[in-house]
Amino acid sequence: MNRLLRLQTRSTKRFYQSWNYPKDVTPETPVFTVTPQNGFLPRVDPVKQLPPQFEKMNKLLDEMSLTLPNGEPGLLAKGKFGETVERELPLYNVDDITDQPLLMGLFRDYTYCASSYLLEPCDIMNRTKGSYGPGREVLPKNIAVPLQKISDKIGAKPFMEYAQSYALYNYQRKDPSRPLDYDNLELIRKFSGSKSEHGFINIHVAMVRHTPALVDAVLKVMDSCHARNHPEFIKNMESLIAVMTKINGVMEEMWGKSLPEDYGKFRAFIMGTKDQEEMFPKGVIYEGVDENPRFYRGESGANDSIIPVCDNLLELTGNMPNNPMTDILKDFRSYRPKDHGKFVEWVEHSAREIGVKNFCEQNPKSLSLYIQLLDQVRDFRNRHWSFAKEYIIKRSNHPKATGGSPMATWLPNQLSVVLDAINQSSDLIATKFSDHPDQKLIQTIKQRAGAQKRILDKDVEMFKQKFAGKNI
Repeated sequence: MNRLLRLQTRSTKRFYQSWNYPKDVTPETPVFTVTPQNGFLPRVDPVKQLPPQFEKMNKLLDEMSLTLPNGEPGLLAKGKFGETVERELPLYNVDDITDQPLLMGLFRDYTYCASSYLLEPCDIMNRTKGSYGPGREVLPKNIAVPLQKISDKIGAKPFMEYAQSYALYNYQRKDPSRPLDYDNLELIRKFSGSKSEHGFINIHVAMVRHTPALVDAVLKVMDSCHARNHPEFIKNMESLIAVMTKINGVMEEMWGKSLPEDYGKFRAFIMGTKDQEEMFPKGVIYEGVDENPRFYRGESGANDSIIPVCDNLLELTGNMPNNPMTDILKDFRSYRPKDHGKFVEWVEHSAREIGVKNFCEQNPKSLSLYIQLLDQVRDFRNRHWSFAKEYIIKRSNHPKATGGSPMATWLPNQLSVVLDAINQSSDLIATKFSDHPDQKLIQTIKQRAGAQKRILDKDVEMFKQKFAGKNI
């Protein structure tokens, strides 16, 4: 062990602490506690129906979707949801509720009510005129007051989130004894009621179904790097790459499970109130809570924790350019369960402290695996960009994504960083370890990244022209 490695080991032993998660859970343990047993999934399956005291809310949500299970039009299709909320939804008292799964079920259902209420006019205009137009500017107190109280209890923003409401707390298993594979999933709450909405949400759940193995591999990668145990580190990096390969494989199924031409039929309801000038130029007043307008980002897969964890493990986050796109990325990362956020931050700080990237660069095999993991992040991000082009940009002139980020430039901002990192690390391994056994594989990865970078740059310039003058 050379002197530098001894110093590194000494310093990391002083500061590094393994991820600490509760081994025993109670009803008060947060639902989205990150462990190797449940990963980024809830620690228990979501509450399907609220208790009897919330009967009117259950009925309202059961009758809400554009198309009901019997094929009849629901309240949103008739443009009747808002007036039904105002007329029939009680102002429920949630002050004494402490059970975490129930609080999460209430959060999901109130955020579905809030988004449906605020965005119902936008959906109607989109269906009739092809543009969104203004949403409602006031969230009534029978939604706003309990939603704020529930959000305070679980540490969330009082608006729909990817994990805590829209996707990861909105599934049920057809067979409780089977895992969360796609064909074993049903939705609880729906805006559209279509097969494509089912596919869009549940593909995300089926991807996150693999995160227990991902979290386990990340913890072992960190611990073995800290211990400077190279054989264990190699084994754990290989496990992590295998998990990411599975996740990318499930993600690829999106094309067949949720048709691109259907996405616009339910997209309006997952928009936010922040950076959506066409719909909410003045924000939204939460009646009975605050007289000042609120602005929140809409639901987005960018709120998922899989790629942020990989970014941080690979020490990519520090290489993100200092620009408004990266500012939006950082803002997005606050729209997730508290424990998810803590885990993402723990990975970022710990990877930097123990020098994961530097450790990888000391050995041809570990550097090759570093590049292969980068390639998995590239695969994920490039597919996300492909989805954005086919599902949204090709079919809409609206310049913003659901979370308020610019369609033409936000995803390319992060994808470019990964492509550049692949190029730099591929050059390093070629220079430093010219006879390494993975030469052909790394060359293929580098060439593919180079080709995608050239295509990406052309795409960005073309789409900037498409959305020119639209506040991109």
